[in-house]
Amino acid sequence: MSTPAAAEVDRLPALRLLGEAKVGELIGDGGGRYEASGVLAHGGWYWVVFDNLADVARIDPGLRPGDPRSTLIRQPDGTVGYEDIARDPTDGRFFLLVEAARRGSGLMAQVHELDSDLRSLTTRWLDVPLERANKGLEGLSCVRRAGRPYLLGLCEGNGGHGGKRGRRPGGGRLHVFSEGRAEWERVATIHLPASLRFIDYSGISVAGDRVAVVSQESSALWVGRLAPSSWELLDTGTTYVFPRDERGRIRYGTVEGVSWLGEDEVVVVSDRAKPTQPRRVRATDQSLHRFAVPGPAGSDW
Repeated sequence: MSTPAAAEVDRLPALRLLGEAKVGELIGDGGGRYEASGVLAHGGWYWVVFDNLADVARIDPGLRPGDPRSTLIRQPDGTVGYEDIARDPTDGRFFLLVEAARRGSGLMAQVHELDSDLRSLTTRWLDVPLERANKGLEGLSCVRRAGRPYLLGLCEGNGGHGGKRGRRPGGGRLHVFSEGRAEWERVATIHLPASLRFIDYSGISVAGDRVAVVSQESSALWVGRLAPSSWELLDTGTTYVFPRDERGRIRYGTVEGVSWLGEDEVVVVSDRAKPTQPRRVRATDQSLHRFAVPGPAGSDW
């Protein structure tokens, strides 16, 4: 199974496009390569990180190409790319997610922690072993519970696996990490509904009790609700598809990151398409997109 059947897609509500633009055009570098991998809406800006850059983009939400207020904020380490960006709503720290890095004989994800002005503070491990360097933690969100920060890390593959096992739908995982002195310690695992038929998982955003998860290969968004005092989901949620073309084919095939803008709106970023992907997918890659989320009209696949 690589994509849902056409009949399944027809039964699912679709997101409604509100606006979009290429990252390079927004910052005045239309010829650059910007493999957008994570986005955070905060303070009247969209903050974007990239697989292929250590720098952070600050984008005006008007999405006007060449707007001088949209810029790339250079970071001192020019060798590391990031999978997602999150922020502590209380102390203002930013967290940049490194999918996987070598730790001893194994692999773990890391977070590079920055202050509110994007100045480096420290780097700490997310204490969960990973199977593969390219199938680690793909999304990150920060929530506060009882005055304490927690990081929610989204596994890319089902069951946290790579290969064929990771592509077997029904095993979405979110690891919950509590801040420790030397690392972020795993304290719980949230199991996404078994009825959620995503092939992979590429981004997460949590706002209040609302959880949004996107899938690149399935080209879809799932919305559920998180219990206020436990690490449990309150429902099986609703799945929405990104707009297809007139023949029902995937157009948004590289979606990577997501951030809530309000109760019924999200901003999404797209990675660079592979040369083998069709032109309709390449037309929407390396971009920011705003989508309206309709009222629930369906359920999981």
